[in-house]
Amino acid sequence: MTRIYAITNQKGGVGKTTTSINLAASLVATKRRVLLVDMDPQGHATLGSGVEKRTLTQSVFDLLMGEAKAEDIRVHTDPAGYDLLPSNLDLTAAEIGLLDMPQRERRLAQGLAPILSDYDYVLIDCPPSLSLLTLNGLTAAQSVLIPVQCEYYALEGLTALLDTLKRLADSVNPHLSIAGILRTMYDPRNSLTRDVSSQLIDYFDDRVLSTVIPRNVRLAEAPSYGLPALCYDGRSRGSLAYLALAGEMIRRAESGASTEVVESA
Repeated sequence: MTRIYAITNQKGGVGKTTTSINLAASLVATKRRVLLVDMDPQGHATLGSGVEKRTLTQSVFDLLMGEAKAEDIRVHTDPAGYDLLPSNLDLTAAEIGLLDMPQRERRLAQGLAPILSDYDYVLIDCPPSLSLLTLNGLTAAQSVLIPVQCEYYALEGLTALLDTLKRLADSVNPHLSIAGILRTMYDPRNSLTRDVSSQLIDYFDDRVLSTVIPRNVRLAEAPSYGLPALCYDGRSRGSLAYLALAGEMIRRAESGASTEVVESA
């Protein structure tokens, strides 16, 4: 069974794309077949995977518009080992192009359907906004992974996001569940980080993943080389944290440990 995760947060700068790239590479390291879908017009997951977005002849935009098949636009990343559906600024036009299309929120799901059996895991890197692109990602997904930075506004933003997901589950994807809340850029020396982390656990309980992603220079450097941290420096704390995350995600998936969005706050 293919497991499909949308990696999303309406707030930017929380490590969403970093998580998408590094979780994909870490799942490959566990011998899983992985597809990463870049649904962000900024194309950072594409660049961070070593694919030059400016020279793309086809992208996720063409898939959404029905002008290309997923099998035609996917590229294999080396040495990371996962497949990628790349994006670039062309994807901004999809917001307008999708408006008049039938089942506009299901275009990604329909485009992915023919190749799902090729993969064990599909990760969808969503834009940091509730747009038609994000809606497509959430409609195609079975579960949502939410990266959260342990800062002052984290709880308020997360509660708003869960309310949004609940409305989406009620309307377009009733089977959507929460795979987990991931604490990113974690610095245990910072008292605010520790306080917010404790509040997240108190408020969201087992929705909060055990794995935390530390602040790590190697994680920040790796994208400039077009590599996941695991390929850039496999012994770094960031790399090891994402390997731990992959293990936790696999265990949760195999045990069926997810929380229905309809039970959210």
